[in-house]
Amino acid sequence: MKKRIAIFASGGGTNAEKFFEYFKNSNDIEIYILLSNNVNAYALERAKNHNTSTKVFSRQEFQKTNEVLDILESKRIDYIVLAGFLWLIPSNIIKAFPDRIINIHPALLPKYGGKGMYGMNVHEAVKKNGETESGITIHLVNEVYDDGRILFQKETVVDVSDTPVDVANKIHILEHRYFPEVVEKYVMENLY
Repeated sequence: MKKRIAIFASGGGTNAEKFFEYFKNSNDIEIYILLSNNVNAYALERAKNHNTSTKVFSRQEFQKTNEVLDILESKRIDYIVLAGFLWLIPSNIIKAFPDRIINIHPALLPKYGGKGMYGMNVHEAVKKNGETESGITIHLVNEVYDDGRILFQKETVVDVSDTPVDVANKIHILEHRYFPEVVEKYVMENLY
């Protein structure tokens, strides 16, 4: 039976799109549902374009009830992938999916991680501090932002002439290239 992945996304969904494309013909893994905390997230349209079901939830439903967890369990989800999802995952979901929630961060953790460090905030900080490299970190999720076990990192050069937008573009290339592949490898090596 195929392993079922739920994608959580808050925004445009370019990483989600890469997952839909990557696993479209997989015999082992399927992207089963996309959940979002943003009714206007373009990721929802991307999911619909791939005939993937969607669900939008509120902060209250996510943090104070078991509603989101109940959806995941009713759909028999095996893994959760955070693809541009900005909220801290509540403990009820972390406990139900131990070592089965995977996130991507647009920097080389432990640098530039933690609350508020996402998207352009990260790339602006990288440039402000004169870093000569940045990259991506794919990691497991626990109760602390960007603190889970690191599964994979990949670097890219930050040139002196790069703007934060240039850095973001370099990071997106790495995300799209490696994120689905690393998730596939992790899922296939951790069959339970």
